[in-house]
Amino acid sequence: MGIGVIGEGLKVREVRALLDGWQDGARARVSLWQGGSYVRTVRGWKATSARETRGHRFEQASWKINKSFPHRSQLCVEFTGHDRMPCVTIKR
Repeated sequence: MGIGVIGEGLKVREVRALLDGWQDGARARVSLWQGGSYVRTVRGWKATSARETRGHRFEQASWKINKSFPHRSQLCVEFTGHDRMPCVTIKR
């Protein structure tokens, strides 16, 4: 399970989320956190797509964001049916 962000500085162009293995009906969403507290949902629930690369199976979702976020805020991705929530910290 992981999250990747494409952008420069505080501006995020795209967020990508990966979940190991194939899971029928998997969905993901992106949320904003500051100081360890939930702020808001950035992008709502989206169905993932099953992919396979070099024998590795995973679920993938991506969102176009094109917005700036506060320094040291975090974008986190949540998958249905999973407790872990990987995050990335936005820095200048």
